[in-house]
Amino acid sequence: MEQRIGSSSQPLKGEPVTGAGFDPAFIPGLTPPATEEPEDTGPEDAEAEAAETAEAEAVAGAEDAVEEPATDEDEEEVPEGPVFEASDRRARIVADHRGVRLFLDDQECEFRWDEIGAVETESPRFGKRFTITVHTPERRWYPIEIEAPARSRFSEWETQLDAVLDAYFEDEAEAKSDVKTDAEDTD
Repeated sequence: MEQRIGSSSQPLKGEPVTGAGFDPAFIPGLTPPATEEPEDTGPEDAEAEAAETAEAEAVAGAEDAVEEPATDEDEEEVPEGPVFEASDRRARIVADHRGVRLFLDDQECEFRWDEIGAVETESPRFGKRFTITVHTPERRWYPIEIEAPARSRFSEWETQLDAVLDAYFEDEAEAKSDVKTDAEDTD
């Protein structure tokens, strides 16, 4: 004897076809029920829509060409200053005028200078993994390890990172202390 699994009833002609039995992507309450396509939709309608879209793009392109070209003033000015960048096959760190950015595989986090409490470096006695840790004022820390091609790069990276920290991190600390002293003077 043959046994069937599931319902043997079929929807009547004209009834909407809904439910997971007919559409495996259907989730009640989250996705709208599948609707049947109108019968009058055909290749002629698609060609007409494509022609209208092409005309609209041509008009927009002509308007863009009339506008003035962008000037150098519109671009963000990058101040001249030290930049530290180190990377290996998985990790990368960039420290510049914007702050410190850490990359690990497909993850990324960015810290502006006013969000950083301290930056700590650690070079191991053995091995080639250079560790840089960014500490925030909220007592959180974010370490990243970068594998150096040679142990001699550790001192070079330390020197470059110190130059960036001296140029940008100290400026932020001095600006905060100036604000505090100005506030104390007004009291």
